[in-house]
Amino acid sequence: MVLTMEKWHGKVAVVTGASTGIGEAVVKMLLKHKMIVVGLARRPHLIEVYKQDLPEEEASNLHSIKCDMRVESDILSVFAYVLENIGPVSVLINNAGISHQTTLSDGDTEMWRSVLETNVLGVSIATREAIKQMKSNNIDGHIVHNSSVLGHYVAHIPNLNMYSASKHAVRALVETLRQELLRSGTKIRITSVSPGPVDTAFLDDIGATDFPKLQPEDVADAFEYVLSTPPHVQVQDIMIRPLGEPV
Repeated sequence: MVLTMEKWHGKVAVVTGASTGIGEAVVKMLLKHKMIVVGLARRPHLIEVYKQDLPEEEASNLHSIKCDMRVESDILSVFAYVLENIGPVSVLINNAGISHQTTLSDGDTEMWRSVLETNVLGVSIATREAIKQMKSNNIDGHIVHNSSVLGHYVAHIPNLNMYSASKHAVRALVETLRQELLRSGTKIRITSVSPGPVDTAFLDDIGATDFPKLQPEDVADAFEYVLSTPPHVQVQDIMIRPLGEPV
């Protein structure tokens, strides 16, 4: 199997949650492969911060746009803007994801809703809009969801209740969409990447810092592999964990 990113040169990629961590690492990887990257974030100024340190050619191919993945109108307006001003989407990286410290037995409904709106509905809306552009422009595109090992099992980590549920939903969405795309006869591919603990602010937010950790670039490498595979290869899920992770 020959791995190459050449087919994506000059094509448009949208990355959600692109301000820091895994999203930032994926953006930089795509730029190195000469893609035009649209980074979406609630804090787009953080994208502009690391953009300043990029080589000139890569920086010129990076566009930052404010977008809250909980708000459908934000997502719709972003995809309309990208199509009209930058070009149709060839690659979508659904990286944005959140968690809140709460419980199921006496938890906060708004916290539950925020997690599900970001991690499940936001992913689904962005995916739908990307597929519309791919189909209408005859693009054999690729959609990659950043999921989690917690979409494969429930860890003994307090207060991660709705997060794990949302990532199990992402796995189901990947298989459901794969079947839909198969029935429609399109060559658009769908993949999920399921990392274990990654050294980002997310671990601090959930109070899970005493684990071996991957680096964001390790996860970006998995995304690169997925996107490098030949058109006849369907990578459905990659689980990547740090050596020595006990959970």
